[in-house]
Parts: sequence; C-alpha cells; structure tokens
Amino acid sequence: MHEPVITRPKTETAILIGVIDDSSDEQLVNEYLDELAFLAWTAGALPVGKFIQKLKYPNPRTFVGAGKLREIRDFVLEHKIDLVIFDDELSASQLRNIEKELNCRILDRTNLILDIFATRAKTAHAKTQVELAQYQYLLPRLTGMWTHLERQRGGIGLRGPGETEIETDRRVIRDRIAKLKEDLIKIDKQKRTQRQNRGKMVRVALVGYTNVGKSTLMNVLSKSEVFAENKLFATLDTTVRKIIISNLPFLISDTVGFIRKLPHSLVESFKSTLDEVRESDILLHIVDISHPNFEEQVEIVQQTLFEIDANDKPVILVFNKIDNFNYVRKDEDDLTSFTRENLSLDDLKRTWMARCNGTCVFISAKNKENIEDIRDLLYDKVKEIHIQRYPYDDFLY
Repeated sequence: MHEPVITRPKTETAILIGVIDDSSDEQLVNEYLDELAFLAWTAGALPVGKFIQKLKYPNPRTFVGAGKLREIRDFVLEHKIDLVIFDDELSASQLRNIEKELNCRILDRTNLILDIFATRAKTAHAKTQVELAQYQYLLPRLTGMWTHLERQRGGIGLRGPGETEIETDRRVIRDRIAKLKEDLIKIDKQKRTQRQNRGKMVRVALVGYTNVGKSTLMNVLSKSEVFAENKLFATLDTTVRKIIISNLPFLISDTVGFIRKLPHSLVESFKSTLDEVRESDILLHIVDISHPNFEEQVEIVQQTLFEIDANDKPVILVFNKIDNFNYVRKDEDDLTSFTRENLSLDDLKRTWMARCNGTCVFISAKNKENIEDIRDLLYDKVKEIHIQRYPYDDFLY
C-alpha cells in the first residue's frame, strides 16, 4: 500500500518596491524595505529582490515611473514572481494600473499588515477588529477589483434604477461595516466592565515596537505562558495577569506592538485594545536595544502614545535583548566621528540613564538577565501609586 503524498503549499515569492522622495533618503528607504521584508516573511512570503526609485513624489498613476515599472515587469516575468509589495499605501487607480502592467498580485504595506493581523487574530474580539479594518481598506478600492466584470449598460429594457454589481457590493460592505462597528461598541462595553471589575488595583501596560520581546518579558514577570514568537505582531489580543512583588499586587497587560506607518484604520479598529494602554497607571516601554534603529522605534512608539492620548503616564524604559547587542570598536588611529554603531552597551547605558533620570533598565528577557532590576523599579513605581490610592494600607510594605 502506497503512502499518501502530502503536497505542501508553494511559498510565494515577492519583490519589494520603495521610493526615495524629498522626505527620505536611500538609507531610510532601505531600512523601511528591510522591515517590509520581515513583514512579508511573517505573512509567509519569500522576498527575493527589491527595487528603489528616486522621485520628487510618487507617480500618481503607477507609484513608480514608466521605465522602472517596465524593469519590474521584466523581472517578474523572468523569475515568475507571485507578489509585488509596495512600501506605501496605493490608491485604487494605482492598484489597477500596476496590476494591468505587471499581471501579478499587487499588495501595499497596509494590505500586508492587515493580512498578518487576519492570520494572528484568535479571539472574536480581535477578528471583529481586523475584519472592520479590512472592509474600511477595501471599500474605496472596489473599483479596481471589479474591472474584470461587465458593467450594467443602458438600453431598451435595461434603463432604470438598477444597481451595478460594484454598487451592490459597496452597499453590502457599508452595511457590514456598520454591523461590525455595532459589535465593537458592545465588545467595548464588555471590556470596560471587565476593567472596572478589576477594582482599583494599579495597572501596568507593556508597550513598544512590534517584536521587541514584550510577550517574553510578560512570561518572565508573570510566570505565565503568553504566546511569543520571533515574528511581527505575534500578539494581537490583550493579555492581563496579576503579579505580586513583595506582597504588593498589581495587574500587567501585554498589548499589540506598534510599527511605523501603522494604518490609521487599524488604530481606530483596535481602539478598545489600546484602551488598556490609555487606562493604565504605568507604562513599561520595551525597546530592542540590539536593533540598529532602536532610537527611531522609541520615537514612533512615543508618537503613537501621543496620538492615543496616553503620553502623560509614568514610563519605565526597558532596554531588552542586551544578549544580542554588539558594536563596531573603532581603532585608536581612526579619527572619523563616532557613530551609533561605535557606541558600546556601557556608553548607551550612561547616555540613557542620564536622559531618563534613573527610570530605565537594561535586561535580557530571553536569558532572564537583570530581571530583579526591573522588579525593583516596578515595585517602587507601583508602591508610589498604591500609597496615593490606599494611604492606610501600611501592612503591605
């Protein structure tokens, strides 16, 4: 008897497209494309190349110029590429024009992030939030998706108030968006009730760029098993755990990671998830210090916190992944200026300790290194708020 043949799905190949405009330079665009490659890999695609063009502003018709588009088309045909992914959001007409020229599937950064969110969503809450964001992305782009269908034409017996297929779909999607918004309002009420039922315990929220180790740190601090993986957006659903340090109880929550160019529709859809951040008492801002552009990631998180009105809370900066940190040691006779790559971990510690007035800590959540330091900082901050809230709770200390 023959063994059944198991056919594995073919890994889709992808190429990445970026534009250097007046607001960026080649190094920055390459960094964006590196992150886009990580997003593509997280979604299950294999990035095999990238194309960059310098333009004053993206072409309103095809994002890149006609010559560059032909170059991309030749590469797609020669290497049988499945996906072409653009690092910026494309309009309906751009999607339609590019797809017609390249004759393969086209994604933009927003669509790719939405796809990852769709595969990561596990609970009904997360699935509803993602579905709403997907429909809000889809609605203005329906025209480009229906070019292969025959439109209803006028004529004898065909004139009148009939709907074209695209108009019918628009109405269906608008109705679905309205229903999802109603569902989210109900879920938001349930979540608010849950948060109120937790009483007045001090609440700590983990925030940070995606893939900096928030869930790993959550596991270490709470001795739980929150899902953690070396991929972008491993966590979508907020997880809340109770922690006790030296008889002092408080709640800690893990939240969705931030990213540059995070689609506005996702921020809106994940409002109730981000309420955990807004309603927390203390923020643990986790930073991957081994990332070459960690300072920019810090700024992106701070900007996102500002946008959701959560930038006025006490913050502890937690520099994670010190086990992965390395730097380029300069030769003694090298007279060129120091760069970020030449700074040692001790140099960065001195810099950030001074900048943060002692409210930062350097750890490795993976190796459980310096975890006591973060526990001590957390205890002091939580105790400060707890005393204000319960001034007669002396027995705890």
